Amino acid sequence: MPILNSSAIARAEYDPNTRRMQIWFRGGMHAYDYFNVPESVYQGLIQAPSAGSYYARYIKDYFRYF
Repeated sequence: MPILNSSAIARAEYDPNTRRMQIWFRGGMHAYDYFNVPESVYQGLIQAPSAGSYYARYIKDYFRYF
């Protein structure tokens, strides 16, 4: 599991078979599941200088989540 550079996001995981990305926010008790996420978006998140900024710009309002 990659270490993210973020004060907002504790960790993220990705399943390429289902294209589901899970994100755990700091202080939260569970993961949010994001659906139909391209692997390139996940890679961008884990490689971003600021995972929180990347999330806000490329994920937050673009993918359905539960």
